[in-house]
Amino acid sequence: MKKLLLIIAISLSVLAVAGYFLFMKKTPPAFKIAKVQRGSVVAMVSATGTLNAVTTVQVGTQVSGTIQKLFVDYNSQVTKGQIIAQIDPAIFASQLEQGQGNHQSALANLAKLKAAALDASRTLARNRQLVKEGIVSQGDFDTAETRYQEALAAVRAAEGTVLQSRGSFRQAQTNLCNATIRSPVDGVVISRNVDVGQTVAASFQTPTLFTIAQDLTKMQINTSVDEADIGKVQVGQPAFFTVDAYPEIQFKGLVSQVRIAPVITQNVVTYDVVIIVENKDLKLKPGMTANVSIEVMRKDAVLTIPSAALRFKSEDEGAATKQRSPGRSLSPGKNLPQKVYLLKEGKPVMVPVQTGISDDSHVEIVAGDLRPGQEVIVEQVLAKKKTESRGGAMGPRF
Repeated sequence: MKKLLLIIAISLSVLAVAGYFLFMKKTPPAFKIAKVQRGSVVAMVSATGTLNAVTTVQVGTQVSGTIQKLFVDYNSQVTKGQIIAQIDPAIFASQLEQGQGNHQSALANLAKLKAAALDASRTLARNRQLVKEGIVSQGDFDTAETRYQEALAAVRAAEGTVLQSRGSFRQAQTNLCNATIRSPVDGVVISRNVDVGQTVAASFQTPTLFTIAQDLTKMQINTSVDEADIGKVQVGQPAFFTVDAYPEIQFKGLVSQVRIAPVITQNVVTYDVVIIVENKDLKLKPGMTANVSIEVMRKDAVLTIPSAALRFKSEDEGAATKQRSPGRSLSPGKNLPQKVYLLKEGKPVMVPVQTGISDDSHVEIVAGDLRPGQEVIVEQVLAKKKTESRGGAMGPRF
């Protein structure tokens, strides 16, 4: 009986060991692969910006007063010189009349003083002749000469008064003219900041009454590009962007200006890049946020692989390194900085490569033993563990 029990125990032990090695046998790894192929790689620089009209004019007023009339509103089309608002001109008309009266009075006073100066000149001339003949004393002659000099001084003072009055008169004319607000450009009114009856004051700074966009069929995007990417951006490069209002439409623009003035915000340095955009259908509106991608470099018909292939690491790089890659061998002393893995007979084989430009998904291969059609490993697929429901002392689980 003891021998039987011993045989049974040994058999169970052998079965347990065999079962352990059977179930613990390592499953060969599975890999996700992608083919090496020729295609286009486009390097992009991403940025965010705001749409604006190419030329935006803020129309203000140089005089203070009450808005009497408004002739335009939001979205109104205006032409250069068109009247868009009127400030109450009554005060300026009164000032103009007062200035005109003061100027005329100054002219009359000047004429009077000129006549007096002419009379003093004649008296001086007569006394000069009479003093020679001894008829008039030297004292009378000196008095006549002094009166003549005083008359000339009075004329010059009157001429100054005439200039002052003329300046005041012209100022009143200008103020009356400025009470009528005219559009300085052809365009569209995109903002109106006043209403009829509102008082505007131009004492310290010119208040903005209207904002006029000169031409909304041509717009621009002011984007902020990081200092790490600004060296790649050049004038003339194509740009593509989307706006939240039309997420399904990709608009196209062109880099027109790369400004050299830095913009520093919280120790982050960016540069303003201006992109011009055609807006013939007027879908784009000022103030929209644009998500921009600037095409800084493009290469067509080049050897490409998925970018994820560069991130794959073999579990046994030493064994993979010892195996030769398919195709021709590398030249002696040629050290390439990156590596990818080809799948050969179910095993990863390392291939040194050198990469060029890249986009969001693919990277250019400029050197290395890769050919179109070969399969590179992108990632290792982990095998799913089998779950078994076992019955225990508490019974099977449901």
